[in-house]
Amino acid sequence: MSRFFPIKGKVKMTFQLFQEVVLAIDLPAKGLQKGDVATIVEEHPAVDGEKGYTLELFNALGETIAVVTVPEAAIAAMTAQEVLTVRQFSAAS
Repeated sequence: MSRFFPIKGKVKMTFQLFQEVVLAIDLPAKGLQKGDVATIVEEHPAVDGEKGYTLELFNALGETIAVVTVPEAAIAAMTAQEVLTVRQFSAAS
């Protein structure tokens, strides 16, 4: 579950370790697309000061297909209005 915390007049979303999230961007170098579901496996500061996360992505059988590090802006919380789907995955070469 995500939480919202006020930070000096701003509302900041934080994510929890092992939370499932959705990619908000395409990562073509890894064969990943906006909307792919990922699991947060590590939280860390990103290069520009924005919080970053290491994500693990799995295929439909639960096998790891990618581990990526992204800034917080590259992920979004899942909502009850979304439906999971399956797509063909082709790892970038």
